[in-house]
Amino acid sequence: MTDFTRRGAIGLVGGAAVLPMLGAPALANTKLMVGALRFTSHAASFVAFERGYFAAEGLDVEFKFFQAAQPMAVAIASGDADYAVTAISGGLVSLAQKGAAKVIGGALSEEKGIDGQKILASNAAYDAGLTSPAMLDGRSYAISQAGSSFHYMGSKISAAEGAKVNFKPLQKVGAIIGALKSGQVDAWSIVPHIAKALAGGGAVKIIGDVADYLPNYQVTTVFTSANNAANERGQTEAFLRAFSRGADDFNAALVDKTAGDEAATEMVRLVHKYVYASKPFEKAEKSIRNGAMRINKNAGLNMASVNDQLNWFKSEKLIKDGITIDTLVDPSYVDAI
Repeated sequence: MTDFTRRGAIGLVGGAAVLPMLGAPALANTKLMVGALRFTSHAASFVAFERGYFAAEGLDVEFKFFQAAQPMAVAIASGDADYAVTAISGGLVSLAQKGAAKVIGGALSEEKGIDGQKILASNAAYDAGLTSPAMLDGRSYAISQAGSSFHYMGSKISAAEGAKVNFKPLQKVGAIIGALKSGQVDAWSIVPHIAKALAGGGAVKIIGDVADYLPNYQVTTVFTSANNAANERGQTEAFLRAFSRGADDFNAALVDKTAGDEAATEMVRLVHKYVYASKPFEKAEKSIRNGAMRINKNAGLNMASVNDQLNWFKSEKLIKDGITIDTLVDPSYVDAI
């Protein structure tokens, strides 16, 4: 399959029922570890697993859960995970530069008309005047690590507002939430299923939308080891086919809402096995529905957004100037959008 791209593979498929024939015979019971966060934005992988799309491709998938993007990138490079979905981070780019990782597709995206990531303020900061992103000057902004997606979003938002902020790396999402609730940090940006749940419970205030500052932002990508991308093409294409079927189901049920009410409720129940699983379904349902952002069809990748992120990393001296998009992305798998 030297010249057989994923676009070509998908194009040859006449219907969903034919998909397993492309991967399953050669990949029977191929064990894979898939990295994920317990976020609604990772639902395509969960759907592909629960509905047997991975199994139909001959892939025996197990999930390995993380609490931040950078450790997931390290796990891919070390072989502790085979495929993963997460935001582009400085760590991921550096690993790609070392020949250890490759982006092979896109996942979550900001899209006009779809409620997306929110900018939050702690109650204490809000009461002290942080009622919009225009008031960020002099405030603290939570990030997981330097070079994370939180750092990128916060930097772009504050720059657009002409604000100087103090970025506070807190390593994990749980630690950030605790710091925001207690007023130890002033602001943060996060996916809607978390943002709306926190605001709805009175723990924080929503003060803006990330999409107003980063329209068409490619929030997360699908990536793997450079070895898998180069030497395990059949396996990698099989993973992407199953992942894309999961994304189609998720989008139809909860984003485009074309699958009907029953399908939407069924989808929420499926996602609930992984997101807010410790909460009763009745309490988790609203947050899961609220968190439904677009997962790109066919794992399409917004190359303009990826380039913008790379340019920002360079401007912050977080990656080397010589790194290009081809360093990070294997275009033979990518449907560019």
